[in-house]
Amino acid sequence: MGRIGPAARSRQGEEWDGSEGVKDGRWTVLQLVEALGFCLENTDPRTRGRGIQLLSQVLLQCYSLLKEKEVLHLVLFYESRLQDHHLVIPSVLQGLRALSMCEVLSPGLAVSVLKAIFQEVHVQSLMQLDRHTVYSIITNFMNTREEELKGLGADFTFGFIQVMDGEKDPRNLLVAFQIVRDLIAKDYALGPFVEELFEVTSCYFPVDFTPPPNDPHGIQREDLILSLRAILASTPQFAEFLLPLLIEKLDSELQSAKLDSLQTLTACCAIYGQKELQEFLPSLWSSLRREVFQTASEKIETECLAALRALSACLSRSVLSSDSEDLLESFLSGILQDCRHHLCEPDMKLVWPSAKLLQAAAGASLRTYHRITRSVLPLLLEQYTKHTQSSQRRTILEMLLGFLELQQKWEHVEEDESTLLSLQAPVCSVVFSALTDPSVQLQLVGIKALTVLGSLQGFLSSSDLELVVDHLIRLILHEDSQSSEAAMEAAGSLAPTYPKVFSGRMVPRLEEELQSEREESFDNQRSFRQRCLQALAAVSTHTSIVRETVPVLLQHLQKVQKGTETRNTQDMVSVCQSLHRVALRCQQDVEGCWYFHQTVVPCLLAMAVQAAMQESTQTLPGRTLLEEEVLAAMIPVISAATTHLSPELAAQSVSHVVPLFLDGEVSFLPQNSFPCSFQPFGDGECLEAQRRLVALLMAFVCSLPRNVAIPQQEWLLRELLALSCSCNCPFTATTAAKCFAGLVNKHPAGQQLDEILQLAVNRMEPGLAEGPHRMQALTLLLWVTKALVLRYHPLSSCLTDKLLGLLSDTELGPAAADGFSLLMAESPDVLHKGCHADVRIMFRQRFFTDNVPKLVQGFHGAGPDVKANYLKGLSHVLNHLPKPVLVTELPTLLSLLLEALSCSDRVVQLSTLSCLHPLLLEAPQIMSLHVDTLVTKFLNLTSSPTMAVRIAALRCAHALTNLPTTVLLPYKGRVIRALAKPLDDKKRLVRKEAVAARGEWFLLGSPGR
Repeated sequence: MGRIGPAARSRQGEEWDGSEGVKDGRWTVLQLVEALGFCLENTDPRTRGRGIQLLSQVLLQCYSLLKEKEVLHLVLFYESRLQDHHLVIPSVLQGLRALSMCEVLSPGLAVSVLKAIFQEVHVQSLMQLDRHTVYSIITNFMNTREEELKGLGADFTFGFIQVMDGEKDPRNLLVAFQIVRDLIAKDYALGPFVEELFEVTSCYFPVDFTPPPNDPHGIQREDLILSLRAILASTPQFAEFLLPLLIEKLDSELQSAKLDSLQTLTACCAIYGQKELQEFLPSLWSSLRREVFQTASEKIETECLAALRALSACLSRSVLSSDSEDLLESFLSGILQDCRHHLCEPDMKLVWPSAKLLQAAAGASLRTYHRITRSVLPLLLEQYTKHTQSSQRRTILEMLLGFLELQQKWEHVEEDESTLLSLQAPVCSVVFSALTDPSVQLQLVGIKALTVLGSLQGFLSSSDLELVVDHLIRLILHEDSQSSEAAMEAAGSLAPTYPKVFSGRMVPRLEEELQSEREESFDNQRSFRQRCLQALAAVSTHTSIVRETVPVLLQHLQKVQKGTETRNTQDMVSVCQSLHRVALRCQQDVEGCWYFHQTVVPCLLAMAVQAAMQESTQTLPGRTLLEEEVLAAMIPVISAATTHLSPELAAQSVSHVVPLFLDGEVSFLPQNSFPCSFQPFGDGECLEAQRRLVALLMAFVCSLPRNVAIPQQEWLLRELLALSCSCNCPFTATTAAKCFAGLVNKHPAGQQLDEILQLAVNRMEPGLAEGPHRMQALTLLLWVTKALVLRYHPLSSCLTDKLLGLLSDTELGPAAADGFSLLMAESPDVLHKGCHADVRIMFRQRFFTDNVPKLVQGFHGAGPDVKANYLKGLSHVLNHLPKPVLVTELPTLLSLLLEALSCSDRVVQLSTLSCLHPLLLEAPQIMSLHVDTLVTKFLNLTSSPTMAVRIAALRCAHALTNLPTTVLLPYKGRVIRALAKPLDDKKRLVRKEAVAARGEWFLLGSPGR
């Protein structure tokens, strides 16, 4: 055992760590105390304090190594030192904190320590850190010596009250509040000190604390509010003291005090009974009613209604377990007496506050709902009949709707209890009358009410349901567009509940209307048919209905295809859009998804193949189906029908579709008697129409799950590669390239993939160098690069370098620059997570890090005729980069972005402005360094011939006002004068942005801004 006395004496409290000697067993703690004897017994309080400080530091490091006997002696030593000079007390408390964490503390020592602290230490005269130490000691003992402390009875509570009384520091208050919560939650004896404990905590209510700027402790006002509220609402014993305080604060003028009081009242109602509330109910109701009737604050109104709901719920619970006076009945009677008569005045301002109060009370429990609605619903129905103006009826029906929505909270209601069931006939009559009213706004409320009534189990009879469907059909087909859309949404909501009624009544009627020939203008007929198609999609919310609507939609598509009208394109697109909506609805239902897929996909493919063969044989009908717009509308239908298939069903489907395109195997298609063979990858101009159908192949194979094997995949990839590089039709070449890229992205890594990619590179390089298909080769390069960038494939950097090299090409440079947008943006039909593509996280950040330095370097070395290409590429990359990443890179790239604003290319201008706008909001200090250039560039672009650029420039000029005012003031007059011109712009959207921007500049520097 080493000798430590001289060393300790010679250092006399200097920086020294004796804990290592105790840890490694060279010294015992008692030897350390003995060695420090000179310091601990010194007559100078500062020297004694340093000695105890050293000992306490060692104990804080080694408390877990102490033995029971050592702890006993140390506790007795530290307790005696609590009577020492005030300079010594902080170090003594640190030592006691260390000892309070010892597991070998003998029984009775915790009580002894706390008694000593309560008797000898005036805690509130200590520094903040020392007070925090006292709270920590109490917390430690409460966590480990609960039964011992409870043995003190109410003396422990009284002692803590003395410790906490007068505490002001928020760091300490959070700990002290937690101790009070534990006192109550763990059933410590409060004895006669309930009021004192309430007073010592409630003095902080409501919390008035604003954290200092750059506060390292991070304590927010909300933390203190929630911690204090947890105390005040923790026991009914506080009720007699707390409720008068809450009423007092509710009557104050301070909005924060009102909000805090209301939220606390709501929290208290969770544990109070009617005994605690009885005396204060009239005052509470009076305050709540006043606030809702008079307040202009939506927050206060919301909290008042929540508090009223909580009060009613509290009284409802109490009634169930008490034989005393029924306070709930008298409380609700008072609410009805004060509010009910206002419902008869739909034009007066108190009608809605009264309705909200009644609805809040009614929403508390089933019993309150019955009591309120028994009085209110007959009155509202009577008032609806009495008032004839649409605006008044709308107000009344909206109030009625609020009560109907509350009924949804209780699905199973006994018939003899439900007020609503007894009023079924008049309620339905009122709602149906609203649906036939000329007022669109009243119709909209009626549709909402109809949806709610339909959701109430057993409320509508079969005859009522038929009437509901008839009303919805009329609203969908013949009323205002707002009413039509709302009726479609209502039909979609009700159809799953009543599938037989909708499939048996609405679908046949819509089919009939769709097939009828109307004596109207072509545009009116198209609008009518569109509504029918949208309604069929909207109502397809149940598998049994989907089986009825899908054949109708496909039948109509075939009818339109056979037509000879040149304006059929939009009709076909509308049908495809409806089919797409149905496909999306079916995705979550396995049965519905497979039905849709095996019904729709073969039918669409058959129609497209038929049209392509007719085109090949020069027969005109069906040509519309091959137009880009129609094929583009069919792609999302097939994709949505495929993405959610199980691997087994997807494999079954792919075994038919791929052979169709590779081998011309048409046997699985309906109506498969075609005039010639299907060879989309064959040679010859006569097959151009068939090649266009590669778009549909892309929609299917690129949406398959990754674990589904594609038959003859290598052959398919080679055919797609050849087609994408040699086809003269840009649409076909692009879809072939996208299909190739989609398959490559999901292809397992290995030799096969490497060979396919090498083959692609070998085809692209000569195509990019020269020849008639340079643009097709560039398109293929872009899509393959995107496919590889998304999955972090090593070849992606090589292909990106090829793309960077093309920026200096005078012919392909602009298109290559636009390609950077394709690489960074989300693709709608392939290469996104929704179609199971391999998309790695943060691929954009990685692309930025690897390639932006090359773009910058290329820009500086490029000739003047191609510099714009590099700026355009850079602008596209930055525009799609997450804004937090962009802000960190801003200083190095801002000069190039500013130069891009001088580029004559409108795409570059728009992309750069879109990039700069969020930076003006998020990085004003950096942007303010270039304010002169920014002001000049933005003002120049407000005169751009392109509307989108003018709007973006005005938004940026508006965002400039976020920069420091002192920087902007020299430019205020110039900007205001310049923004006067766009105020007269011929486009309304431009004028709107100009008004907003100019208004902000006018206010710049004004007081209070």
